[in-house]
Amino acid sequence: MSAIESPVKSSPAAAAWREWLEEHAPKLFLFARNQTRTYQDAQDVLQDAIVKLMDKIRGGEFVGGQDAWPPYLYATIRRLAIDLSRKDDRRKRREDNVSADLEAGQFEAFHPWFDSEGCNDETRLQLEGALKSLPDKFSEVIIMKIWGEKTFAEIGEVLGISQNTAASRYRYGLEALKRELGTAHRRGDLTL
Repeated sequence: MSAIESPVKSSPAAAAWREWLEEHAPKLFLFARNQTRTYQDAQDVLQDAIVKLMDKIRGGEFVGGQDAWPPYLYATIRRLAIDLSRKDDRRKRREDNVSADLEAGQFEAFHPWFDSEGCNDETRLQLEGALKSLPDKFSEVIIMKIWGEKTFAEIGEVLGISQNTAASRYRYGLEALKRELGTAHRRGDLTL
């Protein structure tokens, strides 16, 4: 059933309702179309707003007469469009996060950071974990220096820091990494 059709077709009230809708529905739909991302969403939002109005009228909850219908519908369309947009955004973020997690997991499973014959999976996992546990300012410099094969000048330019600061962060990061791995070695978690 379209938004313009009335559930009851024979009564004078239904005829008046249909006439009112024929006059106002195009304007309301244009507003709904402006508030939503797609044509179908606009149709859904408009229909939901009209149903809410009808429920309030039938339940005796609507305050105001026919002149108050348009403001109520415009406000309801706006609120429903915002709710729909938020719901769509949350769903998209959840889908993107799941997709990114899957891709990251697949990448790490097939492209380990340390890929050498002398580095077993346990050692590789310990090294990766230790590197991930460092503060970002240290780990990003270490990654760019070792895996990215960048100079300190290039790292400084990318990060917006001086060449000397990049070198310091690299040194401090390696010291922290060495401490972390030394602790793991002493615990027996890491065999070199």
